Amino acid sequence: MDVEGKSGRSFVRARAALVAGSLGLLLAVGGCGASGDSMDSGAKAADGKAAPREGFTDEGGAAASAAPEEQADGKAAGKKAAPKPGGTHVIRTATLSVEVKSVPKAVAAARGAAEGAGGLVASENTERLDDTYETSHLVLRVPQERFQEVLRELAGSGKLLSRTSNAKDVTDQVVDVESRISTQRASVARVRELMDQAEKISDVVALEGELSSRQSDLESLLAQQASLKDRTSLATITLDLTPPDAPGDDGSKDEDPGFLDALGGGWDAFVTMLRWIAVAFGAAFPFLLTAALAVVVWRVLRKRKADRRAAPAVTAAPAGKDGAPAS
Repeated sequence: MDVEGKSGRSFVRARAALVAGSLGLLLAVGGCGASGDSMDSGAKAADGKAAPREGFTDEGGAAASAAPEEQADGKAAGKKAAPKPGGTHVIRTATLSVEVKSVPKAVAAARGAAEGAGGLVASENTERLDDTYETSHLVLRVPQERFQEVLRELAGSGKLLSRTSNAKDVTDQVVDVESRISTQRASVARVRELMDQAEKISDVVALEGELSSRQSDLESLLAQQASLKDRTSLATITLDLTPPDAPGDDGSKDEDPGFLDALGGGWDAFVTMLRWIAVAFGAAFPFLLTAALAVVVWRVLRKRKADRRAAPAVTAAPAGKDGAPAS
């Protein structure tokens, strides 16, 4: 009985220990699973706060879903604001001075070069120095893409004396004017809408004045845009054509003056001096005439005064014995 009792108690204890161990293992596994689930849920929550998924309607989700659209809009705006390399606007000008054998032929060739390139002659001024020599001043307008070609052709038409070229980038100015035109047009449209809705005469009059002012500003901006378009689409070339032996170009003006040159210069100085003397006399003549008249009147008055003083002395002289005045 004792042996059976002891073995029974040992079995009960072993079974209890086994049950306790199993319960502890189950509790350990359940705790690990719970901690793992809590960690996963925390990570998911953190991820949900950092980058919510599409379709969420809460504030965080709306802000997160709007962010990519704003970035895309910002990129699109950046692309629109930044001009493309081929969309630049440049004003090109050049000045040429060329010595040619025949000015009329060179003028005809320059006109043909400009018109052949699709341009035009903006102005032409030909001046004849004497019966033999003449010079010409031309302003040519040619397309930008043919600018260098026409410039080389004109420079090679004779002996190149001088050449200057300038290029000015006005892309920012063009973009600014276009933006201001768009804004001004919208402003004019808003004023017109308000005029359609106005019911009082005073409101209509005030809106008409505002519309006139904004329309004037819009027309000014449109004029600036047209001017920029003209100057950026057509380059300007100023061409001066002179003959090789024109007066003043042969160095004769640097020679030393001779006797005849000195005589001519002296005669010119003498004539100039006489002219200035005559001018001075003409300017002073009224004053001299007035002074002469004043002197004449003063002398007449002085003579009369002297005569009046001498007359009483003659009448007061004593008479002689025979009644004749004493000598």
